[in-house]
Amino acid sequence: ITKEVAKLLEMKAQLGGDENKHKFVLKTPKGTRDYSPKQMAIRERVFDTIITCFKRHGAEVIDTPVFELKETLTGKYGEDSKLIYDLKDQGGELLSLRYDLTVPFARYLAMNKITNIKRYHIAKVYRRDNPAMTRGRYREFYQCDFDIAGQFDPMIPDAECLKIVHEILSNLQLGDFLIKVNDRRILDGMFAVCGVPDSKFRTICSSVDKLDKMPWEEVRSEMVGEKALSPEAADHIGEYVQLHGGLDLIERLLQDPKLSQNKLAKEGLGDLKLLFEYLALFGIAEKISFDLSLARGLDYYTGVIFEAVLLQPENDHMEEPVGVGSVAGGGRYDGLVGMFDPKGRKVPCVGVSIGIERIFSILEQRVEASQEKIRTTETQVLVASAQKKLLEERLKLVSELWDAGIKEEMFCCEGGEALAQVAQSSGGCPIPGGIPLVAIVGEQELKDGVVKLRDVATREEV
Repeated sequence: ITKEVAKLLEMKAQLGGDENKHKFVLKTPKGTRDYSPKQMAIRERVFDTIITCFKRHGAEVIDTPVFELKETLTGKYGEDSKLIYDLKDQGGELLSLRYDLTVPFARYLAMNKITNIKRYHIAKVYRRDNPAMTRGRYREFYQCDFDIAGQFDPMIPDAECLKIVHEILSNLQLGDFLIKVNDRRILDGMFAVCGVPDSKFRTICSSVDKLDKMPWEEVRSEMVGEKALSPEAADHIGEYVQLHGGLDLIERLLQDPKLSQNKLAKEGLGDLKLLFEYLALFGIAEKISFDLSLARGLDYYTGVIFEAVLLQPENDHMEEPVGVGSVAGGGRYDGLVGMFDPKGRKVPCVGVSIGIERIFSILEQRVEASQEKIRTTETQVLVASAQKKLLEERLKLVSELWDAGIKEEMFCCEGGEALAQVAQSSGGCPIPGGIPLVAIVGEQELKDGVVKLRDVATREEV
């Protein structure tokens, strides 16, 4: 035995041991995930709702490459630019993965000299973020964008974008939500009257943008400590950014002795007043809040900005409902296309992006909690037979059903045991994926030139 073992060990050594085998780490890269058939079924349901809404509003669909020239993306996102994924030099081109769908859209408009389009685009974008996957934050994720480009009467496209957000969130039945609205011109005007130097507008804006996640005290200390803003200016900003309301607040600020003297702020307030009048006509004004703390950190916004947040229901401990994170956002960016156009021609644009990942996380948790049965296939009929040797007949029937456009599959095992399963089948049957009908072929059926069709739920046969 010892001799044989030695011989075998020698042979094993010649073949090379396991230590040379590469051990794979079986995981998805950080900030990404796989989607199971069940998850994809929920996801497709959400996409259908969103696409139906976009089409109802007359949008066309476009697609653009997943990577752009690096210079296309550089300098468009403010402090978020550090999250752009750069690729290695490929054949003399410096490329980056797209960070959102808005900048590629602006590049597309300028490149094709398009001055008027209503479009939607659903695709993956990439951010080198520190992902918080439980909250629906990823490095690779889908965006669902709807944009209106072109000259229109003031605030009509802006109001339509808000109507779309309202329709989608209502149709998805995610619970109570609020859409916060502000205007970049009001923010800039506010910064000016509060004594913020022009050069600090954007960086102070990105601090204000954190107010949905951080208390005012922390934001104030960032402005003063890290960004060297004077404490007086910071306190002055604090008086404004804690205001929120509706038309009444807009009217009040139009009378504000300081803000009303600022040309930009006055323009912004005038437009918001018009916007709220249209939102009242659309019947959605009660879900919209004019909120001076809303900043949206992206550099390209020029006018109205908005963000939709889901609200947790009130309970005994909370005075008012709390937001559980943004599920949609957008705004007006009238200067972005002009940055790409050789002659600097501007195309006014306004758009909205639906935060599909966060919506999906919520719906997924809800399905888990309710133990709702999700069908992962759309198969209408399962073909089975009682006897062996009828494979050819079943294949003929399967083919006939497929050719007729019927969604069909068949048991791959033959004969009795397949039918025994079908025979026991009722509501909780072992039939795959909740298929509603079974077509049974047997020798008697073949003689009679018929197929027996059984309703799985009621066990009725015809």
